[in-house]
Amino acid sequence: MPYVNIKVTGGKEAPDAAQKAELIQGVTELLRRVLGKNPETTVVVIDEVDTDNWGIGGKSVSERRKEGR
Repeated sequence: MPYVNIKVTGGKEAPDAAQKAELIQGVTELLRRVLGKNPETTVVVIDEVDTDNWGIGGKSVSERRKEGR
């Protein structure tokens, strides 16, 4: 049973429900096509991480966005 965990930043740039559904369907289909995995037993979880809790290059995503990065 494949388990895929997708982590994205939350807030105003978070994916909407339709985008999440597309990600879940797409990852499930990719595992079926590439690895022959059964879609009925494929689990996909999308976690939204607050931008204060996600860091890149020593700064939180919140800080980086304030800087226009």
